[in-house]
Amino acid sequence: MTRSTATARAHPNIAFIKYWGNRDDALRLPENDSLSMNLDGLYAETSVSWDASLQDDTFSLNGTGQGGEPLARVVRHLDLLRSKLNLSTPAAVTSVNNFPTGAGIASSAAAFAALTEAAVAASGQTISERERSILARQGSGSAARSIPGGFVEWHAGTSSEDSFAESVVGPDYWNLVDVIAVVSEGHKAVGSSAGHRSARTSTLQAARVIDAPRRFAMARQALLDRDFDTLASVVELDSNLMHSVMMTSAPPLFYWEPASLTLMKLVSVWRADGLQVCYTLDAGPNVHCICTRQDADQIHALVAAVDGVRQVIVAGVGGAAVAV
Repeated sequence: MTRSTATARAHPNIAFIKYWGNRDDALRLPENDSLSMNLDGLYAETSVSWDASLQDDTFSLNGTGQGGEPLARVVRHLDLLRSKLNLSTPAAVTSVNNFPTGAGIASSAAAFAALTEAAVAASGQTISERERSILARQGSGSAARSIPGGFVEWHAGTSSEDSFAESVVGPDYWNLVDVIAVVSEGHKAVGSSAGHRSARTSTLQAARVIDAPRRFAMARQALLDRDFDTLASVVELDSNLMHSVMMTSAPPLFYWEPASLTLMKLVSVWRADGLQVCYTLDAGPNVHCICTRQDADQIHALVAAVDGVRQVIVAGVGGAAVAV
């Protein structure tokens, strides 16, 4: 291979049942199964050129050449992909996100899913969705969930070979919408990888993990039944539990901003008033207001009127990572 290029797109995902904490940090093997929804219209678009004329791997993000840890992380993933694909060629990687990066909207999940998809496509080889999910997981845990489409479950598994994600149902199964209240567009001070490592320092993490199978089963069945009230109750509980672990870790992680808490309280009021909406937050301050399509316009207007909301992003249910 002298030079071969491919481009792929992958969506970020929002977790209904969270991934927080690893059994194995190097392999990113999670402590519990998780459940998520891909976000349509939001994507990382990544091009990979396997290029024998290069001396070393290169990485550009949103038009800016990267060095340091961002480059090192991509190189580590390329090394994994080279081993899987039986390649020794350096690569040029360019990636663009059409949504805020590093602010708790799963930008690394979309990025490493797209990187995996593009690298495999550029190699000219075909490997299964399960194998691509396993590879993406090792770049960023949540990237495992951005490989399949629609509503996705990630099996914690017992080893690297059986910790992968697959679709529960497709994007058209339930017309849910994520109305994202962006209260901060900047990079969070502590990234998710560091947060996963500190999770076990919280005395609450063990209790969160022990109860996770019950919450997962409840959320999965609510999804299959299109039972919004049950889904709302377990999604909010799971988010609160994860953030409780974050706040009681050493050192503590406080991702919420004042507007985050305001929105969480308001969502409960809006649901009591009859709107089908619930909140969840990933490792960041931005609030994901999950709602039904019929209530999405009203939720958008309510969210936009809250002091401290800088931007509102609306996303339906997205498909799988694909080469474009």
